[in-house]
Amino acid sequence: MAGRRRTTPDHSAQSGPQAAPAGSLLPADYDLAELYGAGGRDEDDEDLDDTAVLVPPIELPSEQELTAAALAVPLLAHALKLARWSAPHRVVDEFGDLVEADREPAARLVGLAPEEGDVPEEAVVEAMRAWSLACDLDLVELGTTRAGEHVAVPMEEAADAEGGDPAVVLDLWLTAAGIVRELAVEADSLDLDGESAEGADEDGEDGDERGLAEVEEAGEAAAEILDEALQVLYELTAFAEPGDETVPLGVLAALLVVPDGEEPDEAMLGEITDLMVMLDPMLADLAELGVVEHRPIDPDLFEEEDAEDAAAPVAVPDPGSEEDTGRFGLVRLTPLGQYGVREWLLADGYDAPLIGDLARGDAAALLSGLAESANVIPDREITVWLALREPADAARDLLDAARGRDAYGPVRRMHCELGLSLLGAAADPALTEVVDDPELGGLARETLRGHGADVAAPERPVALWRTVDGIAAVLLATRGDAAQLRPLVAELPVTDNPASYFGELWRVPHPFTVQVLETVGELHLDRQVAKEARKAAFKARSQQGQG
Repeated sequence: MAGRRRTTPDHSAQSGPQAAPAGSLLPADYDLAELYGAGGRDEDDEDLDDTAVLVPPIELPSEQELTAAALAVPLLAHALKLARWSAPHRVVDEFGDLVEADREPAARLVGLAPEEGDVPEEAVVEAMRAWSLACDLDLVELGTTRAGEHVAVPMEEAADAEGGDPAVVLDLWLTAAGIVRELAVEADSLDLDGESAEGADEDGEDGDERGLAEVEEAGEAAAEILDEALQVLYELTAFAEPGDETVPLGVLAALLVVPDGEEPDEAMLGEITDLMVMLDPMLADLAELGVVEHRPIDPDLFEEEDAEDAAAPVAVPDPGSEEDTGRFGLVRLTPLGQYGVREWLLADGYDAPLIGDLARGDAAALLSGLAESANVIPDREITVWLALREPADAARDLLDAARGRDAYGPVRRMHCELGLSLLGAAADPALTEVVDDPELGGLARETLRGHGADVAAPERPVALWRTVDGIAAVLLATRGDAAQLRPLVAELPVTDNPASYFGELWRVPHPFTVQVLETVGELHLDRQVAKEARKAAFKARSQQGQG
């Protein structure tokens, strides 16, 4: 499965570690990207766009719920039923298909036709599709008797699946979803390149080869587009509020076409329309296996002047009209679909975490994982972790794990503060114990005072250290994102005499003092403040070098 590309920008103030023994290097000596595993590349190395793929964590239902959802998929349920129906064996033709006499009974068996009366042709077609899936999933074994008769025999997996064995059911469903996904792509590529393949027949053998190559190329392109669409849905679902997972097909297509931060131009609008038309039937196929819930594009919106040309919507939906937007197609990745996409991502080597993965460890593992992992949702991980523990003990454990002046210390303390805020007043006893701690005292006093406790405010050196620590945390956690740092920089309590303020700040014995001052010098909108911050950064670095 093709992973969507993400950029990890390098906004650090330094170009890399200084020449010094490894044990003497300070966090301020490192490029931020190196601290987070993205540095150290040569100019000829692969671009970050092609390497930094971040898959957000998701929350999946229980294995039992996923199993029940898979068994409720009609096509899979019909395949299982037909496989069991073949016991002890059933005669098939040389291709493994049901013989003519068994086709209508098969349609009746799975409920596609009434028990009596005529059997519609489409019911037989659907029953044959279910039988074909049973064969593809190896739910039946095809063989030939000594008399030369072709037969199908049910396999044990059919009974295990009907009995609700989660491992068997989910493996069968995932295989079935993969088969349907491949068939959907093949059908789309044949539709796209039908004309070129037909025309190639007139050119002889060379033309046939060109036609097949074009179909293969179209198939690869369609597969990449479908994979990207599924991952976009996966990402959207990860961040959506419950009930808001459904996406208009036009929005999905636009997310694949329009670069971040840009408005679509006329050419892009044409691409969006083409992509909607391309994705619509493929998503419909996936809906049959429960990967997505899909409302197709209203056929009345298509031009029919030339039946041989690819159809395209002829109107623009009213964004304010839910009904009108729905006519252009809607899609939602189901929980079962989330499970499937995640399994495909994992199979391709991507890190696709589940919410709560970090919550299984102690406080040190939790805070370290949050600090060092880019694809986590901190508040959800912390919420899960806290739910498993007694509040006062959890607060103490978080505070103990937050200590440290290593490269990730500021980020650990930032996530510790988030956990304490979720605990509220229940964390006060643990906070009271650390009010004089050199690293945690400022946080503890501020939090307790916020809860109305009669505690003195942090002393000046402690408050300044906390200021540097807080900005350093955001600097590290956001990879130096200026948009998130600029508000913090603007809120610094700089007086009318910035030289005096920064004269204190550069002396703060924090491992990230230099980088924080350089960040202020780069981002502060007041030129005089920025100048003083840069001068202070120079002094801090000089002092650091002397040390």
